Amino acid sequence: MTDRRPLLRALYDAAVAAAHPNTILAPHLRAAPKGRVICLAAGKGAAAMAAAAERHYLDMLKLAPERLVGIATTRHGYGVPTRRIRVVEAGHPVPDEAGLKGAADTLALAGEAGPDDLLLVLLTGGGSANWIAPADGISFAQKQAVNKALLRSGAPIGEMNVVRKHLSRIKGGRLARAGRNAAEIVTLAISDVPHDDPSAIASGPTVPDTTTLADARAIVAKYKLTIDDAVARALDDPANESAKPGDAAFARASFELIARPKQSLDAAVKLAKDAGYETIDLGADLEGEAREVAADHARLALAARAQGKRVAILSGGELTVTVRGNGRGGPNQEYALALASLLKDTPDIAALAGDTDGADGGAGHPTDPAGALIDAATFARMKAQGLQPQAYLDNNDATTFFEATGDLLQPGPTLTNVNDIRVILVD
Repeated sequence: MTDRRPLLRALYDAAVAAAHPNTILAPHLRAAPKGRVICLAAGKGAAAMAAAAERHYLDMLKLAPERLVGIATTRHGYGVPTRRIRVVEAGHPVPDEAGLKGAADTLALAGEAGPDDLLLVLLTGGGSANWIAPADGISFAQKQAVNKALLRSGAPIGEMNVVRKHLSRIKGGRLARAGRNAAEIVTLAISDVPHDDPSAIASGPTVPDTTTLADARAIVAKYKLTIDDAVARALDDPANESAKPGDAAFARASFELIARPKQSLDAAVKLAKDAGYETIDLGADLEGEAREVAADHARLALAARAQGKRVAILSGGELTVTVRGNGRGGPNQEYALALASLLKDTPDIAALAGDTDGADGGAGHPTDPAGALIDAATFARMKAQGLQPQAYLDNNDATTFFEATGDLLQPGPTLTNVNDIRVILVD
């Protein structure tokens, strides 16, 4: 039987390459201003974006080095060498002290922007956790606890960010307020959110926010989150309302998406077609419980197999996991584990599920797996070792399962983030 793993990995790599800062950022960068370029970046691709901006301004435009300053706050292990823009490696998905200091320094540098300066804000997924600036009256530990509760709740990223925006001094348009004296505020973003909502990418630090404190309180109630009294008071305080459309902070601000999940999914779809597969493109904005989405996709794969079709089923988006066990994993690994349970008797089906940022789940280490692959070899090892996928699903312990089968996807930090890429190949 043909080994489909090289093709699965090539499809994943094509999706990542379509959104890498080294190739996509430069065409969108603005001309040099009269004054300084103040570059403020956040997220898993922040350091790579900062390095690309340096090449553009210092090497191509020959900007005097002293006229380029900035801070790029990224996830631990996602830093790259830079010359003028300081890189801060910080916690993700749970914030840490480094992110706290990085956000404070970012707000201070934005406040120094003058009428001749360009405030260049570069955003990728992960910025919400990297830029941590708790609202007045909330301690860092209390903000961390809210983040942990949200991550375990099964809430989609959009709802998580509604709460985050109303407990922050930098999210929800507040960074634009800090830099309002700049000649121009230009935000260039790589989208990691379904439907590419600018106010959801890194929790919208430079764009208006239409959600409210009441929306945040409703999400806390919906997921029955246990929050500290200080957090509850903050969500009742009108001073913590986010910046709304029409705020003066946005008078000279612009926002541009430079990469979207659909571009990456399209790159994978094209490669699958080139490999001779009929493709079923389920879209780049899928949300839902990982194991439930896997069940839907398994049914599609089995139906194609029954009809004798050679099909590639591809999808993007960001799935969630409601954590009930005490195991290790993430949405992509759990999706793959659910598929393994449902497709174990089908050696002619292979699949991959991976996060394009290179890390799946909430452990926060740069060596975390991005997801997992399954194929006939997986099913054989399951049988030989007596592994029962459902038992691992019940404990949310997909990592342990795929460590045993040797099927973890481990590309390391990719320096971008356009959500997940999932592929099922039916031969």
